[in-house]
Order: sequence, then structure tokens, then C-alpha cells
Amino acid sequence: MTENQNEKFDREKARRDLYELFAGIDSADDFEKLLADLCTYTEVEQLSQRLLCAKLLLRGYTYNKIIEITDISSATLSRVSRCLQHGSGGYREVLGKYPGEENDG
Repeated sequence: MTENQNEKFDREKARRDLYELFAGIDSADDFEKLLADLCTYTEVEQLSQRLLCAKLLLRGYTYNKIIEITDISSATLSRVSRCLQHGSGGYREVLGKYPGEENDG
């Protein structure tokens, strides 16, 4: 057996590699292409929807208004809200650095 055949999948390293790859992408077009290959269309839509919900929550929109705008499930919206309140701070930190378009709500 070669050395490569004895290696086991290292989940931590794979996740770290993914995060580092994402961090190194400096073009929205490149990121779009990667996500198109990496995720299904529905998965990308769900990520986009969650991000929009986080933005709207931070702007003070009510749950009912966000559901009306995004058609997100109340369970998913609740999860986004919990992450904003008690999560790692990722939404707040990243949205603070990269506010994006202000006309998306």
C-alpha cells in the first residue's frame, strides 16, 4: 500500500481547508462559480435566504414581515435569530464587514 492509501479522511482538516479556500476568494464571480459546483441550486438559495433574514433581523424587521418578504419557514427564521443572539457572532461580524447591497429588503 502506498502512503496515500493509508490516510484517513480528516474532517477537521477538510473543514479548515474549506474555510481557508473561502477566505482566499476575492471575487464574487469566483465565489459564485464555486458555490454553483459545490452546492445545489436550492442550497445556495437557502444560504441566501438565511443571510437576508439575518440582515432584516438586524435592521429590526418583525418575524411576520421577514416571513412575508422571504417566504422562509418560521423554524429556520427562529434558528437565524438564535444564531444572532447566542451564536458565534458570525452573522454580525461578517455583515458588519461586508454590508453588501442596502436595497435588498
